[in-house]
Amino acid sequence: MTGIIEKIAFGAYDWSWRAALPLLRRNQRLAAGFSRRCLQPPLPRADLWIQAASVGEAQLAWQLISRLRPPTPVRALVTTTTQQGLDILQQAAARHPALPGVRFLHLTYFPFDQPAIMRQAVGSVRPRVMVLLESEIWPALLAQLKAGECRSLIVNGRMTPRSYKRYRIWPAIWRALRPERVLAISPADAARFAALFGPGGIAVTPNLKFDQMQVGSDAPAPETGVSPLLDENTPLVVLGSIRRAEERQVLRIILHLQQAAPEAVVGLFPRHAHRQAAWQKALRRAGLPWMKRSEIRTPVAPGSIILWDTFGELTAAYGRCRAAFVGGSLAPLGGQNFLEALSAGVRPVIGPHWANFAWVGRGLLADGLVREVPGAPGKELVA
Repeated sequence: MTGIIEKIAFGAYDWSWRAALPLLRRNQRLAAGFSRRCLQPPLPRADLWIQAASVGEAQLAWQLISRLRPPTPVRALVTTTTQQGLDILQQAAARHPALPGVRFLHLTYFPFDQPAIMRQAVGSVRPRVMVLLESEIWPALLAQLKAGECRSLIVNGRMTPRSYKRYRIWPAIWRALRPERVLAISPADAARFAALFGPGGIAVTPNLKFDQMQVGSDAPAPETGVSPLLDENTPLVVLGSIRRAEERQVLRIILHLQQAAPEAVVGLFPRHAHRQAAWQKALRRAGLPWMKRSEIRTPVAPGSIILWDTFGELTAAYGRCRAAFVGGSLAPLGGQNFLEALSAGVRPVIGPHWANFAWVGRGLLADGLVREVPGAPGKELVA
């Protein structure tokens, strides 16, 4: 990229990262692994680099890495942006220490996309192939991959109209940085990628997350210990992937459940670990009986609220629960993965904001497999 506009744009991008890094150190979500995000220590050499933003993408990354069958095993690097995503990957690696297609696997945080950091990252890894999952589009990373003649592709690609408008601020730059292939999950997403990058190399493929769905008797038994937390006849209501912007509404849901279904145990799963302290304070202030999941040793009493502070048990909780609400959908946040609850055999309740999963269509709702409510659900969780 030699054009003056591109140079100015990347100069501004680099300056913004330099100004932001001292502030990001104080960010609760980025504090975990901050030094690794700054490449301390450096990333190892790898043939394949997969970037997965958070939990859903980390699960998809593991699905891909575990199914690799190259002619000879490869060195693989999988990075993720969040602590929860890294937890998912590390737990999966602990359960499956040997993978047929991988001779070396390194799991860590994704480096900050500050151009100098990314130049060092790509120079250390020197990947032959870079796989970006879903919506991971980072300009400094793509620029360095181009400079190093590394092939890159976006798998399970999705791009919301809102993201597309933001990316269009730099139209010429994205054309120069385009990956070799984009495999989009819907024609609408493919059209937005084509408008951003140019039409070549873009295709629509089935959403890989559907491959993770195993419903009913064919579903594997949970690998985590959710069932021992509850007596056999105690109903469980799961409030999953709750985001900060909807916490007040979710607190009202909990208060409603305490009155309408006092025998039910509520499993509360904040989407981000750093919101645990805020939830503890809110539950105390409301006078509600709660306990941390990590401190439970015997079955809890009916009417208890379990604040889930351990990770990796949400799917198992969906499989054990009588009803579930999936968050990120009461505020305009795009929604969280309600297919996870559906695949565990429960009909999830969601709010009106689920644009991130619009590719599913409204068929699941029309068939009654997913229930959409205009505001915080009440009777839908106790019916």
